Amino acid sequence: MAIRKRIFRPRVCRFCTEKDLTINYKDVRTLRNLVSERGKIIPRRIYGTCAKHQRQITEAVKRARHLALIPYSGQTQY
Repeated sequence: MAIRKRIFRPRVCRFCTEKDLTINYKDVRTLRNLVSERGKIIPRRIYGTCAKHQRQITEAVKRARHLALIPYSGQTQY
């Protein structure tokens, strides 16, 4: 049996390449893309952000949660 190696494409930080994108806790639309359905912050290795921007994302998400702009947990179902 031959084992195939998977070739991974290096992910590039979206915030480094597009300079007009900023990370702000008030920009809920951008932050929703960076949080999973369950309400967890998507890690660097999956989303592909650099360490600097991942720290900014984490801080912005936590601030938005504190101000109740985005929920701490996922979608509530009634």
